[in-house]
Amino acid sequence: MLPWSGRRFLAILAVLFFLNWLIVAIFAPGEERIRVPYNPTFLTQVRDGNVKEISSRGDTVQGEFREEVKYEDDQAKQFETEIPTFANDEELSQLLENENVTINAEPPDSRSLLETILFSFGPTLLLVGLFIFFLRRASGAAGGGAGGVLGQFGRSRAKLVESEKQTVTFDDVAGIEEAEEQLVEVVDFLRNPDKYAKLGARIPRGVLLSGPPGTGKTLLARAVAGEAGVPFFSASASEFIEAIVGVGASRVRDLFRQAEEAAPAIVFIDELDAIGRARGGSGGVLSGHDEREQTLNQILTEMDGFDPAAGVIVLGATNRPDVLDPALLRPGRFDRRVAVQPPDSVGREMILRVHSRSVPLDDDVDLHQIAQSTPGMVGADLANLVNEAALLAARRGHEKVARADFTDALEKIVLGAERKIVLNEEDRRRIAYHEGGHAIVGMLTPGADPVRKVSIIPRGQALGVTLSTPEDDRFNYSQDELRAKIRVSAGGRVAEEVVYGSVTTGAESDIQQVTGIARGMVARWGMSEKVGFVTVAPQQGQSPLLPGADPVSSATQELVDTEVRRIVDEELDATRELVAAHRERLDRLVEALLEHETLDELDAYAAAGIDRLQTIA
Repeated sequence: MLPWSGRRFLAILAVLFFLNWLIVAIFAPGEERIRVPYNPTFLTQVRDGNVKEISSRGDTVQGEFREEVKYEDDQAKQFETEIPTFANDEELSQLLENENVTINAEPPDSRSLLETILFSFGPTLLLVGLFIFFLRRASGAAGGGAGGVLGQFGRSRAKLVESEKQTVTFDDVAGIEEAEEQLVEVVDFLRNPDKYAKLGARIPRGVLLSGPPGTGKTLLARAVAGEAGVPFFSASASEFIEAIVGVGASRVRDLFRQAEEAAPAIVFIDELDAIGRARGGSGGVLSGHDEREQTLNQILTEMDGFDPAAGVIVLGATNRPDVLDPALLRPGRFDRRVAVQPPDSVGREMILRVHSRSVPLDDDVDLHQIAQSTPGMVGADLANLVNEAALLAARRGHEKVARADFTDALEKIVLGAERKIVLNEEDRRRIAYHEGGHAIVGMLTPGADPVRKVSIIPRGQALGVTLSTPEDDRFNYSQDELRAKIRVSAGGRVAEEVVYGSVTTGAESDIQQVTGIARGMVARWGMSEKVGFVTVAPQQGQSPLLPGADPVSSATQELVDTEVRRIVDEELDATRELVAAHRERLDRLVEALLEHETLDELDAYAAAGIDRLQTIA
């Protein structure tokens, strides 16, 4: 059966309306009729005996001449005229009778009953017939007539990319070599299944790709299919879920059936946690045979049921592997896990080179330096950075993307776009002291990240920004380094207190950062002697209603709050002493900010009178 499309629908609709027009044209040919004046033309033609018959409806008279009559530029036998209200009807009737004019009760060209029905209901009948045709078409497409429209509703919506259309390979993947190496075996199995079958080896049925958003899980799955040259079925787990229970399970069955027919093939299910979350216990709040649970059960059944020798491999991707149901992760299902982690500095440079292959770069662009200044960014962030730099270069009329374009694009992404608001001099000075406080504390506190940029230009939701990034990628922090982060975050509020003796609402995000770090030190990382070497905070994404979160007593929670308060107060006191001792440096930095609005790293250290090389040593 030919595939259905919108183009075919429009073509059939056009043919039906053409048939309707053709029928009307055949059964109701239009007759040319001229309109003549009552006097003198009509009365003259009656007196001359040239009027054959007439019919009237109200004051309108239609009729037929015996011979064609020409009036103005028109000539015809059929005519129409209007009888004036002041005309003498008795004289007209006597005249018509004397000239033997036939007088009818209906117009001479009145339609038959069949024609009236056809013209009145023809278009409606065509539309009804078209609707019935669609219903039968949908019923037939559901698989031999079984299931009807609901059968079509339960078919898989996975996108199929044929092997010859696969353009993504491992050459397009960079910065995640560890994950890539673990998938080379999968590619080799899809290319040479006999090599493994001879040795009795069984390739994993399912491979779970886990990692933060934007790290390249979907890109890696497409690269596996591109390297192996096999069809690629891609679907999001949320596409299986519908309000009607059972539809998701039906779609899962249809997806695996299509994959087995196209084997060897890859089935990719993105955001697997949407249907693969751990199931609740009996009678719990999250228990029950709902649509999500039935869909999960069907996936488990399908992964148990298909033959590994068929060459169908399931790739799943999730940002939250910790919330997946244990039944998904046991051997025989998703029994291989590949962690896709954010890239390091070398990986970020490789990613930048991949995304800038089609971008003309100026000679002053140093991708190595850009990679070092983007800690924490993943593949999606770096691709966005290259695109934003290219857009800026195009708007500025550059022939190549320059270093300044990358710098401005990075500021826009990290710090936010500039806001065109007008601040009075008092507000600008207060914002300068706030940002200067962050910068001075960051420059003088051992273990703090170096200050890269200070600005009092409003960006995003902030009225000013101080950017601090580490020299190298950091994956582990000591207690002293965490306390240094607290001091830097509190530096803006403390500078306002020292200079003005009062505070403003500008420290909202700073307070959130300070509280988050201090609570993590106490409740997650065991850096409080009173709380001890225990975890009292639930894991990410867990709550008392989800598995894995142990209850915490009110006494323990009170102790955690007390310790958090103690750590914050200690660092606030230390920050106040530091800012007060270096008030002169703060004032010089503020004056430079008020003059230039934005200071880069070297300019900021120079304005504060601090040796940048000495702080590195």
